[in-house]
Amino acid sequence: MKNISILGATGSIGTQALEVIAANPGLYKVSALTAQANARLLIEQALKYRPGMVVIGDESLYLEVKSALGALPIKVLAGEDALCEAASITEADLVLTAVMGSVGLKPTIAAIKAGKDIGLANKETLVVAGDLITRLAREHGVKIIPVDSEHSAIFQCLIGEAPDSVEKIYLTASGGPFRGKDLAFLAGVTKAQALKHPNWVMGAKITIDSASLMNKGLEVIEAKWLFGLEADQIDVIVHPQSIVHSLVQFNDGSIKAQMGLPDMKLPIHYALAYPERISSDFKRFSFMDYPELTFSQADSGTFRNLELAYSALRKGGNMACIVNAANEIVVNAFLNDQIGFLQMSEVIEACMEGVAFIAAPTLNNYLETDQHTRIFANQLVTKQVLNNQN
Repeated sequence: MKNISILGATGSIGTQALEVIAANPGLYKVSALTAQANARLLIEQALKYRPGMVVIGDESLYLEVKSALGALPIKVLAGEDALCEAASITEADLVLTAVMGSVGLKPTIAAIKAGKDIGLANKETLVVAGDLITRLAREHGVKIIPVDSEHSAIFQCLIGEAPDSVEKIYLTASGGPFRGKDLAFLAGVTKAQALKHPNWVMGAKITIDSASLMNKGLEVIEAKWLFGLEADQIDVIVHPQSIVHSLVQFNDGSIKAQMGLPDMKLPIHYALAYPERISSDFKRFSFMDYPELTFSQADSGTFRNLELAYSALRKGGNMACIVNAANEIVVNAFLNDQIGFLQMSEVIEACMEGVAFIAAPTLNNYLETDQHTRIFANQLVTKQVLNNQN
């Protein structure tokens, strides 16, 4: 029996993880569940899975959750600090970090310091502070098992291989809803169009990131830290069918690919069971259903977010933290119809130029950079809104 804590239990990854757990009741037990604001669903999950601890991030919802669960032996907490307590709960063997954005940084650090293995579905943690997180994981003997389909694919391909045998990795991208479109088209893209992903069902933020290719840019940065690679060892190729989830090229010229249907339950299932492989009843892939698998180069000239992410990776320091914070602000602004699709890249680039660069940041530097970038990005968004009105 493996005990699992899920940070971000009411999101897409969290709910699917609980479905995997429900399908394997003899293998997993839920230790803790957290959510930011979806109190209703969190209560339903707690009543079904009976964790030892429940955390609601929005403190104004604490009484609602506490009242609903008060008769049960469940510790109910609220607020950001409580996330760290849920992440380090004694009973947990694995902490699945599926919260959205850089809020995942502190609880991931808390889990690592408590010696918990990490199922990482919060890529922003490594984007913001990859050097710090990977160093702490080594110091505490903690495994980081990626849950993103692309990084799970690389992780699986590398099992049994010497680290220095990797020549290059290829992260596959569906291309999102705007694959093949030009700048003129993207200038008029609407929120509704951007939220229609052709292959994956995801939350709004990650869906917009996928449409702009920022999601792939963040994955490039994440891959650097997960697998100890340099920028020129990581390539992005567009694969619209989303069957080949990523590939590893070795120094003898051979390539391994991990394949499967586009279903996030597969990498979640693998991460929860690791190092074992557990049988599932998931739908099986058939080559007859996909007679053609196609690949092409990602268009970073049109989708500039990808090149901005590569630039941040090459620069190092706190630059990726700046990119991540700025991106969170502009995606929210786009979803609120404040700025256009292409203006997201413009604001991110301005933040990269306008926020102070720190070559060797500490945790406090990362936290301050995140805060300063958000303030600066919001100012740029406000200025852009005023310009649009005029």
